[in-house]
Amino acid sequence: MSYVNQSPTLNVTSEQKYQGLLERVFFSTLIAMPCCVFLFINGTMLFTLRSKSVFRETSRYILLYNLLFSDTVLLALSQFLYILAASKIMLSYPVCGVFTMLSILTDEISPLTLVVMCLERYVAVCYPLRHATIITIRNTGVAIIVVWTFSSLNVLIRVVLLLDFPFSDLESLQMTDVCSDIDMILSPMSDIYDKAYTGFVFLSAGVAVISSYIGVVIAARSASTDKASARKARNTLLLHLVQLGLTLLSTLYTSIVVSLSKTLHRVIIGRIKSFFYVFIYIFPRCLSSLIYGLRDQTIRSVLMYHLCCRLKLSRPGKG
Repeated sequence: MSYVNQSPTLNVTSEQKYQGLLERVFFSTLIAMPCCVFLFINGTMLFTLRSKSVFRETSRYILLYNLLFSDTVLLALSQFLYILAASKIMLSYPVCGVFTMLSILTDEISPLTLVVMCLERYVAVCYPLRHATIITIRNTGVAIIVVWTFSSLNVLIRVVLLLDFPFSDLESLQMTDVCSDIDMILSPMSDIYDKAYTGFVFLSAGVAVISSYIGVVIAARSASTDKASARKARNTLLLHLVQLGLTLLSTLYTSIVVSLSKTLHRVIIGRIKSFFYVFIYIFPRCLSSLIYGLRDQTIRSVLMYHLCCRLKLSRPGKG
């Protein structure tokens, strides 16, 4: 008799688990497809930027390579962690910490590199005669080293704060939830530092990019400035400002998810995380390839050549 009464409950539970599995497979497939496409495009862009000497010996292409490299690594890491989360695979705290810190490192490289790229465009338009002496290969290399050093120091401080957590009091180092940057903020001090650092970086980056944009707009109105070059630089800076704004949204990700998790169901929170993952992590990391791959004529022809697997497309009218 009790078995008969429990059967509908068991059937409902099994059906819910089956629907949850189908939903995870659907969202994972839907997200993985564009992510893999842009990983391929970014990888082709990276290969393209190393294929010719003009790219290897021009400062803005070197900076673009650094930006694409960090974005591609972050995209791959994020997709890997998303697959683990969708598969309900739990990691240990040390392993999750390594993946999280690598994600934080590459995530911080993007806004800082965007700032350097905007400053390079500002110098090119506002000081064209001094551009060759200011923006040299050596100075570009120094700027990239400074960017990586600054980001690495941030990761080092986060690791020190993380080690301050009493892991010895835990029964096991195995995590009880999926690996994410939210779960690696284990102390109030880490939370305070995370908010303070991200606020400082993006406020400084925003001021630098907006100032560069205003400077280029003012220079574009000058009679002595190349109008076409200034207009192109202005549009590029505007797109970089959009990139920076989208990346800025990622700093609000933790606060939004934590606030919503107090009132919404766990399933709905999972869907919101998937939505944020696409528009905060995937989309901004794909803009660089689209901005330069489509707008830069020097890159476009070489990129299309490699994307088409070196097959020459015959033009209409030619037999």
